[in-house]
Amino acid sequence: MVKAANTRGTTPDTPPRKRILVVGGGYVGMYTALRLQRKLKPELARGEMEIVVVTPDPYMTYQPFLPEAAAGSISPRHVVIPLRRVLGRCTIVIGEAKAVDHAKRTATVSTLATEEEGAGAVEITYDELVIAPGSISRTLPVPGLADFGIGFKTVEEAIGLRNHVIEQMDIASSTRDPAIRDAALTFVFVGGGYAGVEALAELEDMARYTSRYYHNIKPEDLKWILVEAQGRILPEVGEQMGRYAVRELRARNIDVRLETRLDSCEDRVAVLSDGSRFPTRTLVWTAGVKPAPVLAATDLPLNERGRLKCTARLSVEGVDHAWAAGDAAAVPDVTSDRPGAECAPNAQHAVRQTKVLAENIVASLRGAPMQDYAHKYAGSVASLGLHKGVAHVYGRKLKGYPAWMMHRAYHLSRVPTFNRKARVLAEWTLSGLFKREIVSLGSLEHPRAEFELAAGGGRPANGSKEQPSAGREEGPQEQSADGSPDGPKGS
Repeated sequence: MVKAANTRGTTPDTPPRKRILVVGGGYVGMYTALRLQRKLKPELARGEMEIVVVTPDPYMTYQPFLPEAAAGSISPRHVVIPLRRVLGRCTIVIGEAKAVDHAKRTATVSTLATEEEGAGAVEITYDELVIAPGSISRTLPVPGLADFGIGFKTVEEAIGLRNHVIEQMDIASSTRDPAIRDAALTFVFVGGGYAGVEALAELEDMARYTSRYYHNIKPEDLKWILVEAQGRILPEVGEQMGRYAVRELRARNIDVRLETRLDSCEDRVAVLSDGSRFPTRTLVWTAGVKPAPVLAATDLPLNERGRLKCTARLSVEGVDHAWAAGDAAAVPDVTSDRPGAECAPNAQHAVRQTKVLAENIVASLRGAPMQDYAHKYAGSVASLGLHKGVAHVYGRKLKGYPAWMMHRAYHLSRVPTFNRKARVLAEWTLSGLFKREIVSLGSLEHPRAEFELAAGGGRPANGSKEQPSAGREEGPQEQSADGSPDGPKGS
Protein backbone atom coordinates (compact mmCIF):
# COMPACT_ATOMS: atom_id res chain seq x y z
CA MET A 1 0.00 0.00 0.00
CA VAL A 2 1.22 3.46 -0.97
CA LYS A 3 0.79 6.33 1.47
CA ALA A 4 -0.16 9.72 0.09
CA ALA A 5 2.27 12.53 0.64
CA ASN A 6 1.59 14.16 3.97
CA THR A 7 1.88 17.93 3.72
CA ARG A 8 1.00 18.58 7.32
CA GLY A 9 3.88 20.03 9.31
CA THR A 10 6.60 19.62 6.67
CA THR A 11 9.16 21.68 8.62
CA PRO A 12 9.60 22.45 12.35
CA ASP A 13 8.45 26.02 11.76
CA THR A 14 5.34 25.04 9.81
CA PRO A 15 2.15 24.77 11.89
CA PRO A 16 0.27 21.49 11.54
CA ARG A 17 -2.13 21.57 8.61
CA LYS A 18 -5.53 20.02 9.21
CA ARG A 19 -6.99 17.99 6.40
CA ILE A 20 -10.71 17.63 5.75
CA LEU A 21 -11.38 14.60 3.58
CA VAL A 22 -14.64 14.60 1.61
CA VAL A 23 -15.54 11.19 0.20
CA GLY A 24 -17.90 11.72 -2.74
CA GLY A 25 -18.45 14.48 -5.28
CA GLY A 26 -22.22 14.39 -5.59
CA TYR A 27 -24.79 16.71 -4.02
CA VAL A 28 -23.44 16.51 -0.49
CA GLY A 29 -19.78 16.26 -1.37
CA MET A 30 -19.71 19.20 -3.77
CA TYR A 31 -21.98 21.53 -1.80
CA THR A 32 -20.21 20.79 1.48
CA ALA A 33 -16.75 21.35 -0.02
CA LEU A 34 -18.01 24.52 -1.72
CA ARG A 35 -19.28 25.98 1.53
CA LEU A 36 -16.21 24.86 3.46
CA GLN A 37 -13.84 26.60 1.07
CA ARG A 38 -15.85 29.79 1.55
CA LYS A 39 -16.13 29.54 5.33
CA LEU A 40 -12.49 28.51 5.78
CA LYS A 41 -11.02 30.93 3.26
CA PRO A 42 -8.64 32.59 5.78
CA GLU A 43 -7.36 29.23 7.07
CA LEU A 44 -6.90 27.91 3.53
CA ALA A 45 -5.00 31.06 2.54
CA ARG A 46 -2.67 30.72 5.52
CA GLY A 47 -2.04 27.05 4.79
CA GLU A 48 -3.56 25.92 8.09
CA MET A 49 -6.23 23.84 6.42
CA GLU A 50 -6.71 21.78 3.27
CA ILE A 51 -9.79 20.17 1.75
CA VAL A 52 -9.39 16.97 -0.26
CA VAL A 53 -12.31 15.64 -2.30
CA VAL A 54 -12.19 12.01 -3.45
CA THR A 55 -14.67 11.27 -6.24
CA PRO A 56 -14.90 8.74 -9.08
CA ASP A 57 -15.86 11.45 -11.59
CA PRO A 58 -14.47 14.97 -12.09
CA TYR A 59 -17.98 16.39 -12.09
CA MET A 60 -21.20 16.49 -10.11
CA THR A 61 -24.30 15.26 -11.95
CA TYR A 62 -27.52 17.19 -11.37
CA GLN A 63 -29.71 14.10 -11.54
CA PRO A 64 -33.15 15.80 -11.79
CA PHE A 65 -32.09 16.94 -15.28
CA LEU A 66 -31.24 13.43 -16.52
CA PRO A 67 -34.72 12.81 -18.02
CA GLU A 68 -34.52 16.06 -20.00
CA ALA A 69 -30.99 15.21 -21.12
CA ALA A 70 -32.27 11.83 -22.32
CA ALA A 71 -35.07 13.57 -24.22
CA GLY A 72 -32.65 16.05 -25.81
CA SER A 73 -34.03 19.16 -24.08
CA ILE A 74 -30.68 19.78 -22.34
CA SER A 75 -27.17 19.05 -23.57
CA PRO A 76 -25.35 16.40 -21.50
CA ARG A 77 -22.47 18.75 -20.67
CA HIS A 78 -24.91 21.17 -19.02
CA VAL A 79 -26.24 18.47 -16.67
CA VAL A 80 -22.83 18.15 -15.00
CA ILE A 81 -20.81 20.67 -12.98
CA PRO A 82 -16.99 20.47 -13.26
CA LEU A 83 -15.60 20.10 -9.74
CA ARG A 84 -12.16 21.53 -10.49
CA ARG A 85 -13.71 24.80 -11.65
CA VAL A 86 -16.18 25.11 -8.77
CA LEU A 87 -13.86 23.85 -6.02
CA GLY A 88 -10.82 25.93 -6.91
CA ARG A 89 -9.41 25.90 -3.34
CA CYS A 90 -9.84 22.15 -2.88
CA THR A 91 -7.65 19.26 -3.97
CA ILE A 92 -9.63 16.96 -6.28
CA VAL A 93 -8.57 13.29 -6.34
CA ILE A 94 -10.24 11.24 -9.06
CA GLY A 95 -10.57 7.83 -7.50
CA GLU A 96 -12.77 5.53 -5.49
CA ALA A 97 -12.67 5.14 -1.73
CA LYS A 98 -12.44 1.41 -1.03
CA ALA A 99 -12.32 1.50 2.77
CA VAL A 100 -12.16 3.90 5.71
CA ASP A 101 -10.39 3.19 9.00
CA HIS A 102 -11.63 6.05 11.12
CA ALA A 103 -9.81 4.79 14.21
CA LYS A 104 -6.54 5.44 12.34
CA ARG A 105 -7.94 8.43 10.41
CA THR A 106 -7.08 6.86 7.05
CA ALA A 107 -8.98 6.19 3.82
CA THR A 108 -7.88 3.66 1.22
CA VAL A 109 -8.35 5.12 -2.26
CA SER A 110 -7.89 3.52 -5.68
CA THR A 111 -7.10 6.06 -8.43
CA LEU A 112 -6.56 5.82 -12.17
CA ALA A 113 -2.84 6.28 -11.58
CA THR A 114 -2.60 3.46 -9.05
CA GLU A 115 -4.32 1.12 -11.51
CA GLU A 116 -1.83 2.06 -14.23
CA GLU A 117 1.17 1.74 -11.92
CA GLY A 118 -0.02 -1.49 -10.38
CA ALA A 119 1.22 -0.21 -7.03
CA GLY A 120 -1.98 -0.76 -5.10
CA ALA A 121 -4.31 1.69 -3.43
CA VAL A 122 -3.27 4.98 -1.85
CA GLU A 123 -3.75 5.64 1.85
CA ILE A 124 -4.91 9.19 2.59
CA THR A 125 -4.80 10.49 6.15
CA TYR A 126 -7.24 13.07 7.48
CA ASP A 127 -8.37 14.97 10.56
CA GLU A 128 -12.05 15.47 9.69
CA LEU A 129 -14.08 13.08 7.54
CA VAL A 130 -17.16 13.92 5.47
CA ILE A 131 -18.48 10.70 4.01
CA ALA A 132 -21.00 11.26 1.22
CA PRO A 133 -20.54 8.60 -1.47
CA GLY A 134 -24.22 8.70 -2.43
CA SER A 135 -26.07 5.60 -3.53
CA ILE A 136 -26.14 3.00 -6.27
CA SER A 137 -28.99 1.21 -8.03
CA ARG A 138 -30.77 -1.32 -5.87
CA THR A 139 -31.17 -4.44 -7.96
CA LEU A 140 -32.97 -7.68 -7.22
CA PRO A 141 -32.02 -11.22 -8.26
CA VAL A 142 -34.23 -11.09 -11.35
CA PRO A 143 -33.08 -13.58 -14.02
CA GLY A 144 -31.62 -11.74 -17.01
CA LEU A 145 -31.55 -8.31 -15.33
CA ALA A 146 -27.76 -8.08 -15.23
CA ASP A 147 -27.55 -9.05 -18.92
CA PHE A 148 -30.28 -6.88 -20.42
CA GLY A 149 -31.24 -4.21 -17.87
CA ILE A 150 -30.40 -0.52 -18.32
CA GLY A 151 -29.86 1.82 -15.36
CA PHE A 152 -30.74 5.50 -15.10
CA LYS A 153 -28.51 7.15 -12.50
CA THR A 154 -25.69 8.68 -14.55
CA VAL A 155 -25.50 11.04 -17.50
CA GLU A 156 -23.81 8.29 -19.50
CA GLU A 157 -26.79 6.00 -18.91
CA ALA A 158 -29.26 8.77 -19.82
CA ILE A 159 -27.59 9.58 -23.14
CA GLY A 160 -26.99 5.90 -23.86
CA LEU A 161 -30.70 5.24 -23.33
CA ARG A 162 -31.68 8.05 -25.69
CA ASN A 163 -29.38 6.64 -28.38
CA HIS A 164 -30.72 3.17 -27.72
CA VAL A 165 -34.38 4.20 -28.10
CA ILE A 166 -33.74 5.90 -31.44
CA GLU A 167 -31.66 2.93 -32.63
CA GLN A 168 -34.56 0.61 -31.81
CA MET A 169 -36.79 2.76 -33.99
CA ASP A 170 -34.20 2.46 -36.77
CA ILE A 171 -34.23 -1.32 -36.38
CA ALA A 172 -38.04 -1.45 -36.41
CA SER A 173 -38.17 0.74 -39.49
CA SER A 174 -35.80 -1.43 -41.50
CA THR A 175 -36.60 -5.00 -40.40
CA ARG A 176 -38.97 -7.34 -42.23
CA ASP A 177 -39.42 -9.57 -39.19
CA PRO A 178 -42.63 -8.64 -37.27
CA ALA A 179 -41.27 -10.19 -34.05
CA ILE A 180 -38.10 -8.08 -34.15
CA ARG A 181 -40.13 -4.97 -34.96
CA ASP A 182 -42.52 -5.56 -32.07
CA ALA A 183 -39.67 -6.17 -29.59
CA ALA A 184 -37.78 -3.11 -30.81
CA LEU A 185 -40.82 -0.87 -30.29
CA THR A 186 -41.61 -2.20 -26.79
CA PHE A 187 -40.07 -0.24 -23.91
CA VAL A 188 -40.42 -1.52 -20.33
CA PHE A 189 -39.62 0.67 -17.30
CA VAL A 190 -39.51 -0.87 -13.83
CA GLY A 191 -40.03 1.53 -10.92
CA GLY A 192 -42.67 4.21 -10.40
CA GLY A 193 -40.59 6.77 -8.53
CA TYR A 194 -39.21 10.04 -9.87
CA ALA A 195 -36.53 8.46 -12.04
CA GLY A 196 -38.76 5.88 -13.70
CA VAL A 197 -41.80 8.07 -14.32
CA GLU A 198 -39.90 11.14 -15.52
CA ALA A 199 -37.55 9.12 -17.74
CA LEU A 200 -40.41 7.20 -19.33
CA ALA A 201 -42.55 10.33 -19.82
CA GLU A 202 -39.76 12.37 -21.40
CA LEU A 203 -38.57 9.56 -23.68
CA GLU A 204 -42.12 8.69 -24.75
CA ASP A 205 -42.61 12.34 -25.67
CA MET A 206 -39.35 12.34 -27.62
CA ALA A 207 -40.04 9.02 -29.41
CA ARG A 208 -43.58 10.04 -30.35
CA TYR A 209 -42.22 13.23 -31.89
CA THR A 210 -39.42 11.32 -33.64
CA SER A 211 -41.86 8.83 -35.21
CA ARG A 212 -43.16 11.53 -37.58
CA TYR A 213 -39.84 11.28 -39.45
CA TYR A 214 -40.23 7.52 -40.07
CA HIS A 215 -42.35 6.51 -43.05
CA ASN A 216 -43.50 3.25 -41.47
CA ILE A 217 -43.69 3.97 -37.71
CA LYS A 218 -46.71 5.60 -36.13
CA PRO A 219 -46.97 6.79 -32.50
CA GLU A 220 -49.48 4.03 -31.75
CA ASP A 221 -46.91 1.42 -32.86
CA LEU A 222 -44.77 2.30 -29.83
CA LYS A 223 -45.56 0.27 -26.71
CA TRP A 224 -44.55 1.80 -23.35
CA ILE A 225 -45.00 -0.16 -20.12
CA LEU A 226 -44.47 1.09 -16.56
CA VAL A 227 -44.20 -1.63 -13.89
CA GLU A 228 -44.59 -0.66 -10.22
CA ALA A 229 -44.75 -3.07 -7.29
CA GLN A 230 -46.75 -0.67 -5.09
CA GLY A 231 -50.34 0.46 -5.58
CA ARG A 232 -49.40 3.96 -6.78
CA ILE A 233 -46.65 5.95 -8.47
CA LEU A 234 -44.85 9.12 -7.35
CA PRO A 235 -45.72 8.74 -3.66
CA GLU A 236 -43.85 11.99 -2.89
CA VAL A 237 -46.49 14.15 -4.64
CA GLY A 238 -49.38 12.64 -2.69
CA GLU A 239 -52.06 10.09 -3.46
CA GLN A 240 -54.33 12.45 -5.41
CA MET A 241 -51.57 13.72 -7.70
CA GLY A 242 -50.26 10.18 -8.06
CA ARG A 243 -53.66 9.05 -9.38
CA TYR A 244 -53.70 12.00 -11.77
CA ALA A 245 -50.25 11.02 -13.05
CA VAL A 246 -51.51 7.48 -13.75
CA ARG A 247 -54.51 8.85 -15.66
CA GLU A 248 -52.27 11.23 -17.63
CA LEU A 249 -49.87 8.46 -18.62
CA ARG A 250 -52.63 6.02 -19.57
CA ALA A 251 -54.27 8.74 -21.69
CA ARG A 252 -51.04 8.75 -23.70
CA ASN A 253 -51.43 4.99 -24.31
CA ILE A 254 -48.79 4.10 -21.71
CA ASP A 255 -49.52 0.78 -20.01
CA VAL A 256 -49.20 1.47 -16.26
CA ARG A 257 -49.19 -1.75 -14.22
CA LEU A 258 -49.52 -1.24 -10.48
CA GLU A 259 -48.95 -3.92 -7.84
CA THR A 260 -46.92 -5.80 -10.43
CA ARG A 261 -43.33 -7.05 -10.33
CA LEU A 262 -40.77 -8.06 -12.92
CA ASP A 263 -40.16 -11.80 -12.50
CA SER A 264 -37.70 -12.34 -15.35
CA CYS A 265 -36.20 -10.72 -18.42
CA GLU A 266 -34.21 -13.62 -19.80
CA ASP A 267 -33.82 -13.88 -23.57
CA ARG A 268 -35.14 -10.32 -23.90
CA VAL A 269 -38.62 -11.28 -22.72
CA ALA A 270 -40.07 -9.30 -19.78
CA VAL A 271 -42.17 -11.64 -17.67
CA LEU A 272 -44.39 -9.88 -15.13
CA SER A 273 -45.97 -11.21 -11.95
CA ASP A 274 -49.46 -10.90 -13.49
CA GLY A 275 -48.49 -13.47 -16.13
CA SER A 276 -47.88 -10.99 -18.96
CA ARG A 277 -44.95 -11.56 -21.33
CA PHE A 278 -43.45 -8.80 -23.46
CA PRO A 279 -40.61 -9.45 -25.92
CA THR A 280 -38.52 -6.28 -25.60
CA ARG A 281 -35.07 -4.98 -26.41
CA THR A 282 -35.35 -2.18 -23.82
CA LEU A 283 -35.75 -2.77 -20.09
CA VAL A 284 -34.95 0.19 -17.84
CA TRP A 285 -34.49 -0.51 -14.12
CA THR A 286 -35.21 2.40 -11.75
CA ALA A 287 -36.58 0.45 -8.78
CA GLY A 288 -34.84 2.22 -5.93
CA VAL A 289 -31.32 2.78 -4.64
CA LYS A 290 -29.11 1.45 -1.86
CA PRO A 291 -26.11 2.89 0.03
CA ALA A 292 -22.71 2.88 -1.66
CA PRO A 293 -20.59 -0.22 -0.91
CA VAL A 294 -17.84 1.80 0.79
CA LEU A 295 -20.06 2.32 3.85
CA ALA A 296 -19.83 -1.38 4.64
CA ALA A 297 -16.03 -1.11 4.44
CA THR A 298 -15.76 1.38 7.31
CA ASP A 299 -15.63 1.07 11.09
CA LEU A 300 -18.49 3.58 11.42
CA PRO A 301 -21.89 2.60 12.87
CA LEU A 302 -24.60 1.63 10.35
CA ASN A 303 -28.33 1.10 10.74
CA GLU A 304 -30.30 -1.90 9.48
CA ARG A 305 -30.51 -0.39 5.98
CA GLY A 306 -26.76 0.08 5.72
CA ARG A 307 -26.82 3.87 6.18
CA LEU A 308 -24.64 5.75 8.66
CA LYS A 309 -26.22 6.45 12.03
CA CYS A 310 -26.10 10.22 12.45
CA THR A 311 -27.16 12.83 14.97
CA ALA A 312 -29.31 15.85 14.21
CA ARG A 313 -26.05 17.82 13.98
CA LEU A 314 -25.04 15.57 11.05
CA SER A 315 -22.12 14.03 12.91
CA VAL A 316 -21.78 10.26 12.89
CA GLU A 317 -23.36 8.90 16.07
CA GLY A 318 -20.87 8.11 18.85
CA VAL A 319 -17.85 9.08 16.71
CA ASP A 320 -15.78 12.26 16.77
CA HIS A 321 -14.56 14.05 13.64
CA ALA A 322 -16.84 12.11 11.27
CA TRP A 323 -19.77 13.68 9.42
CA ALA A 324 -22.36 12.57 6.85
CA ALA A 325 -25.49 13.68 5.03
CA GLY A 326 -27.64 12.78 2.06
CA ASP A 327 -28.29 9.23 0.83
CA ALA A 328 -25.53 7.76 2.99
CA ALA A 329 -26.85 9.17 6.27
CA ALA A 330 -29.75 8.23 8.52
CA VAL A 331 -30.50 11.68 9.97
CA PRO A 332 -33.20 12.12 12.66
CA ASP A 333 -36.13 14.24 11.50
CA VAL A 334 -36.58 16.63 14.42
CA THR A 335 -39.63 18.23 12.74
CA SER A 336 -41.61 14.99 12.77
CA ASP A 337 -44.00 13.91 15.51
CA ARG A 338 -43.26 10.24 14.87
CA PRO A 339 -40.66 8.73 17.21
CA GLY A 340 -37.57 7.54 15.37
CA ALA A 341 -38.50 9.33 12.13
CA GLU A 342 -35.64 9.97 9.71
CA CYS A 343 -35.16 12.46 6.89
CA ALA A 344 -35.94 11.01 3.49
CA PRO A 345 -32.82 10.33 1.38
CA ASN A 346 -33.72 12.80 -1.37
CA ALA A 347 -32.09 15.78 -3.07
CA GLN A 348 -34.22 18.32 -1.20
CA HIS A 349 -32.86 17.25 2.17
CA ALA A 350 -29.33 16.62 0.85
CA VAL A 351 -28.86 20.16 -0.47
CA ARG A 352 -30.20 21.75 2.70
CA GLN A 353 -28.22 19.45 4.98
CA THR A 354 -24.95 20.56 3.40
CA LYS A 355 -25.38 24.11 4.69
CA VAL A 356 -25.79 22.92 8.28
CA LEU A 357 -23.07 20.31 7.80
CA ALA A 358 -20.47 22.79 6.60
CA GLU A 359 -21.33 25.31 9.32
CA ASN A 360 -21.13 22.64 12.02
CA ILE A 361 -17.73 21.44 10.79
CA VAL A 362 -16.42 25.00 10.88
CA ALA A 363 -17.98 25.55 14.29
CA SER A 364 -16.33 22.40 15.68
CA LEU A 365 -12.94 23.50 14.32
CA ARG A 366 -13.31 26.95 15.87
CA GLY A 367 -14.90 25.79 19.12
CA ALA A 368 -18.24 27.47 18.42
CA PRO A 369 -21.70 26.04 19.19
CA MET A 370 -23.31 23.78 16.57
CA GLN A 371 -26.91 23.58 15.36
CA ASP A 372 -29.39 20.81 14.54
CA TYR A 373 -30.67 20.18 11.06
CA ALA A 374 -34.40 20.91 10.94
CA HIS A 375 -36.32 21.26 7.71
CA LYS A 376 -39.95 20.45 7.06
CA TYR A 377 -40.61 18.76 3.77
CA ALA A 378 -41.76 21.50 1.41
CA GLY A 379 -43.29 19.20 -1.21
CA SER A 380 -42.40 17.69 -4.57
CA VAL A 381 -42.63 18.43 -8.27
CA ALA A 382 -42.40 15.97 -11.15
CA SER A 383 -42.37 16.27 -14.92
CA LEU A 384 -44.59 14.06 -17.09
CA GLY A 385 -43.05 15.18 -20.35
CA LEU A 386 -43.08 18.44 -22.26
CA HIS A 387 -45.61 20.93 -20.80
CA LYS A 388 -47.01 18.31 -18.40
CA GLY A 389 -46.35 17.75 -14.72
CA VAL A 390 -47.64 17.31 -11.17
CA ALA A 391 -46.74 19.20 -8.02
CA HIS A 392 -47.64 19.19 -4.33
CA VAL A 393 -45.88 22.16 -2.74
CA TYR A 394 -46.68 23.70 0.65
CA GLY A 395 -50.07 21.99 0.62
CA ARG A 396 -51.02 23.28 -2.84
CA LYS A 397 -51.66 20.81 -5.64
CA LEU A 398 -50.90 21.71 -9.24
CA LYS A 399 -51.07 19.71 -12.44
CA GLY A 400 -50.48 20.15 -16.14
CA TYR A 401 -48.66 23.20 -17.47
CA PRO A 402 -48.41 25.16 -14.17
CA ALA A 403 -46.83 22.15 -12.43
CA TRP A 404 -44.42 21.70 -15.33
CA MET A 405 -43.37 25.35 -15.12
CA MET A 406 -42.89 25.03 -11.36
CA HIS A 407 -40.77 21.91 -11.93
CA ARG A 408 -38.48 23.79 -14.30
CA ALA A 409 -38.30 26.93 -12.17
CA TYR A 410 -37.46 24.97 -9.03
CA HIS A 411 -34.68 22.92 -10.59
CA LEU A 412 -33.27 25.91 -12.46
CA SER A 413 -32.93 27.65 -9.09
CA ARG A 414 -31.23 24.60 -7.58
CA VAL A 415 -28.73 23.68 -10.28
CA PRO A 416 -25.29 24.92 -9.08
CA THR A 417 -23.43 27.90 -10.57
CA PHE A 418 -24.73 30.81 -12.61
CA ASN A 419 -22.91 29.39 -15.63
CA ARG A 420 -25.10 26.26 -15.66
CA LYS A 421 -28.29 28.19 -14.89
CA ALA A 422 -27.70 30.48 -17.87
CA ARG A 423 -26.84 27.63 -20.24
CA VAL A 424 -29.84 25.53 -19.24
CA LEU A 425 -32.19 28.53 -19.54
CA ALA A 426 -30.76 29.33 -22.99
CA GLU A 427 -31.28 25.75 -24.14
CA TRP A 428 -34.86 25.73 -22.90
CA THR A 429 -35.50 28.99 -24.74
CA LEU A 430 -34.00 27.68 -27.99
CA SER A 431 -35.86 24.39 -27.73
CA GLY A 432 -39.10 26.36 -27.58
CA LEU A 433 -38.22 28.13 -30.83
CA PHE A 434 -36.87 25.20 -32.85
CA LYS A 435 -37.74 21.56 -33.46
CA ARG A 436 -36.48 18.71 -31.31
CA GLU A 437 -33.19 16.99 -32.07
CA ILE A 438 -33.81 13.41 -33.23
CA VAL A 439 -30.21 12.31 -33.85
CA SER A 440 -28.78 9.15 -32.30
CA LEU A 441 -25.06 9.21 -31.55
CA GLY A 442 -24.77 5.62 -30.41
CA SER A 443 -21.37 5.29 -32.10
CA LEU A 444 -19.95 7.53 -29.33
CA GLU A 445 -20.21 4.54 -27.01
CA HIS A 446 -17.73 2.61 -29.19
CA PRO A 447 -15.62 5.36 -30.80
CA ARG A 448 -12.87 2.99 -32.02
CA ALA A 449 -15.20 0.52 -33.75
CA GLU A 450 -14.90 2.21 -37.16
CA PHE A 451 -11.12 2.43 -37.04
CA GLU A 452 -10.69 -1.14 -35.80
CA LEU A 453 -12.70 -2.43 -38.74
CA ALA A 454 -10.69 -0.26 -41.14
CA ALA A 455 -7.45 -1.52 -39.61
CA GLY A 456 -8.54 -5.14 -39.95
CA GLY A 457 -8.94 -5.67 -36.25
CA GLY A 458 -12.46 -7.00 -36.45
CA ARG A 459 -15.40 -6.06 -34.32
CA PRO A 460 -14.56 -4.94 -30.73
CA ALA A 461 -15.12 -7.52 -28.03
CA ASN A 462 -17.79 -5.35 -26.37
CA GLY A 463 -19.48 -4.49 -29.64
CA SER A 464 -23.01 -5.40 -30.51
CA LYS A 465 -25.03 -6.03 -33.61
CA GLU A 466 -26.47 -2.56 -33.23
CA GLN A 467 -23.19 -0.76 -33.77
CA PRO A 468 -23.33 1.61 -36.73
CA SER A 469 -20.41 -0.06 -38.46
CA ALA A 470 -21.35 -3.65 -37.75
CA GLY A 471 -23.21 -4.12 -40.99
CA ARG A 472 -20.26 -3.26 -43.25
CA GLU A 473 -18.28 -5.84 -45.10
CA GLU A 474 -14.61 -6.16 -44.35
CA GLY A 475 -12.01 -5.78 -47.05
CA PRO A 476 -10.98 -3.07 -49.55
CA GLN A 477 -13.50 -0.40 -50.44
CA GLU A 478 -13.71 2.07 -53.26
CA GLN A 479 -13.07 5.64 -52.15
CA SER A 480 -14.79 8.78 -53.29
CA ALA A 481 -12.93 11.88 -54.40
CA ASP A 482 -12.72 13.28 -50.88
CA GLY A 483 -11.03 10.11 -49.59
CA SER A 484 -14.01 8.74 -47.66
CA PRO A 485 -15.38 5.25 -48.31
CA ASP A 486 -17.92 5.30 -51.10
CA GLY A 487 -21.50 4.54 -50.21
CA PRO A 488 -24.00 5.49 -47.51
CA LYS A 489 -22.99 5.71 -43.86
CA GLY A 490 -25.08 4.92 -40.82
CA SER A 491 -25.99 7.77 -38.53
